[in-house]
Order: sequence, then C-alpha cells, then structure tokens
Amino acid sequence: MLIREIQQKDNESIAKVIRDIFHELDAPKVGTAYADPILDTLYEVYQAPRSVYYVVENGGKVVGGCGVAPLENGDASVCELQKMYFAPEIRGTGYAEKIIEMCLEFAKTEGFEICYLETLSFMTAAQKLYKRIGFENIDGPMGNTGHNSCEVWMTKKL
Repeated sequence: MLIREIQQKDNESIAKVIRDIFHELDAPKVGTAYADPILDTLYEVYQAPRSVYYVVENGGKVVGGCGVAPLENGDASVCELQKMYFAPEIRGTGYAEKIIEMCLEFAKTEGFEICYLETLSFMTAAQKLYKRIGFENIDGPMGNTGHNSCEVWMTKKL
C-alpha cells in the first residue's frame, strides 16, 4: 500500500469511498461530509494554500484518505483534519495513524499551532485513534464547517 498526495484522477474514487462509508454506517447524510458540495472535487479543493490531502492506494485502487486545511472561518493558527475515511479492507492496518501523522507534520510546517477535528459520536474507533494520537475533546465546535450533525469536537496542540 502507498500513501500519496491526491491527484485529479482520484476525485471520483475517494468520493465513492467516503459515500460508501456513510451508507455502511447508516450515518447522517445532511450536515456531514457526505453532503459537502466539494466532495467530488477534492483534488481541486486541496490545491489551496496551506492544504493537503493524502490518499491510500492499494493495488492501484484508492481505499482511503485524509486531509488538512485552514479551519473555515477560524483563526489563522488553527487547521482542521478533514475527511478521514477508510474502506473496510484497510481498517486496523495502521494506515489511518500514518496518514494523520503526515497531515499533522504538514500542518506544523505550514505554521499551524492547533489542529481541530469533528466527528460523529458513534464513530468510536476513530475517536480512540484520535485520542491515542493526542487529540482531546472540547465542549463545542470551532469555525464554521457546516457539519452541524457532528457532535464530537477535538483539538491537538501541534
């Protein structure tokens, strides 16, 4: 398996991975990444300054990804860990932790001081991973991501 920066040819594949996970988990579609208007154009979105998105490729097939970008309507020192989703066949392989660490390293080089994320309360495996990496729960959302169905918010000092 290979972790690399997203390419334009990956847009359809990573959008499908993300949408499939929402269907698998019967997760809310409104107020989450599922409904993001940018979901089909992640390559273009992550060409913005201080932004990067990595995908995991297995045998030429995109099976997951995660990105980091400035927090929408947030302080310039805060980035957001975004769209971390992995197909079932690679969960538990350690690639999620690797890709998050790559995102956090990128964020440090871009001068961010805090990394923020939000998730759904029933995504407990992801929350355990975030806590193991050093994220801590906070009492409410930061910025304005439009993900009003997310009810778990976390930050990590970089």
